[in-house]
Amino acid sequence: MHLMGLDVGSTGVKAVVFTPEGAIVGSAYREYPEVYPAPGWIELRPDEVWEATRTVISEAAAQAGGGVRSLAISALGEAFTPVAEDGSFLHNTIVSPDTRATAQADRWRETLGAERVFAITGMPLHASFTLNKLIWMREERPDIHERTSKYLLWPEVIQQRLGLKPRIDHSLAGRTMAFDVTRREWSAEMLNAAGIPRKMLAEPIAPGEIIGELSAQAAVEVGLEPGCLVVAGGHDQPMNALGAGVIREGMCVDGMGTVECITVAFDRPVLTDAMREHNYGCYPHVVTPMYATIAYNYSAGSILRWWRDLFGAAEVAEAERRGVDVYEVLLADLPEAPSGLIWLPYFAGSGTPWLDARAKGAIIGLALDTGRPQLVKALLEGTCFEIDLNIRALEEAGVPIDRLRATGGGSRGNTWLQLKADITGKPVVRLNVSESGCQAGAMLGGVALGVWSDLAEATEALVREGEAFEPRADRQAAYAELRETYAQAWPAVREIAHRL
Repeated sequence: MHLMGLDVGSTGVKAVVFTPEGAIVGSAYREYPEVYPAPGWIELRPDEVWEATRTVISEAAAQAGGGVRSLAISALGEAFTPVAEDGSFLHNTIVSPDTRATAQADRWRETLGAERVFAITGMPLHASFTLNKLIWMREERPDIHERTSKYLLWPEVIQQRLGLKPRIDHSLAGRTMAFDVTRREWSAEMLNAAGIPRKMLAEPIAPGEIIGELSAQAAVEVGLEPGCLVVAGGHDQPMNALGAGVIREGMCVDGMGTVECITVAFDRPVLTDAMREHNYGCYPHVVTPMYATIAYNYSAGSILRWWRDLFGAAEVAEAERRGVDVYEVLLADLPEAPSGLIWLPYFAGSGTPWLDARAKGAIIGLALDTGRPQLVKALLEGTCFEIDLNIRALEEAGVPIDRLRATGGGSRGNTWLQLKADITGKPVVRLNVSESGCQAGAMLGGVALGVWSDLAEATEALVREGEAFEPRADRQAAYAELRETYAQAWPAVREIAHRL
């Protein structure tokens, strides 16, 4: 018996096949490009995402030798695609960092008000959330809105392509700003105010519930076997948390992917003023009936990829010659000392705690003797300072964090993990499985199949801590002043950046 987890991300999709013992027996990945039709607009071509998805499912299943009994999906939040009655795509997928609906998000202040929206949905006001972009679509593209049968997030798109009735899990529904997070149902108050009919959204379902079984025709399409269970997964960050064993209150995981995100678990909704003022949402965890909050930086792995693509041709060539990962080459031989620079990684707006869709990236402190290694070090430092800023804001809001359990592609590099420990003052622990989002899919599928009695038993079987990176006292001292300078940097340059 094999269990598959599928992780649909902002720039690529991965399928991983696990045995019930946690061994990986199949894995496949495909990238796809983002599209930038206008300033601040970020989209994905859904045909490309679906083709990549179909391919990785088939390849991973073939590597495993078949026998995949379950499939559960982890997916990027907020990203939606208008779909016609016949299932065809009517528009590109609009993703979370896209800022086109800023005016629609701001309008809630004059209607329901930020406090009421947060009390219902657990979400602060921001253009990233799905409902604001649905309003934009209704207002700015009525030709598409009128032809749309369903606005689907990516798990529902895949379910529909597999011949199943699309269902949205509670965690992804919680990222739309249209979901009542305490009642766990679509909010009539929010949808009525937005002018979006409930019938245009998929029916909610709890993570781990069975959506359906693959027909013979659907199974052939993706290289699986008839009867394979499709099980509700969830938003990629709570899925990442589950795969990292975050199933108890106060535990947290640091997902180091295209977007870097800290996910913290709660036993009940935390809908306090401090959470709202720091722009931290609260929504259902994939571990029912728990809740989660996330602190995130939109430009983490993506900013490294940006550097690779624009300035890393020599490192790419060397990596190919040596047969190693390009990031191993990019991050080699960095200076031990702090760079002395401040790099604000707001290449797609800022995430929490500022949640400023108009934020722009900046490098402060350049001089004629600034070298390439310093710039790369500053880039990494910027991502770590941003996480440090969020840790401090979460702790001010009453959310303690003991250490960071690191997962995702970025967790494979020692340099990044040690730097993060030195800057934040928190131990950073690598787990035995870096692809924890896919592992969460295997865990949910395994519980549905009866492999484990519940997620606690699955966690005990699969999740183990590995190497720990402890903060080094001398490095903490060296970064102390830069930490405070970083915290002041965005407020100092905000007005100028907003003019650009």
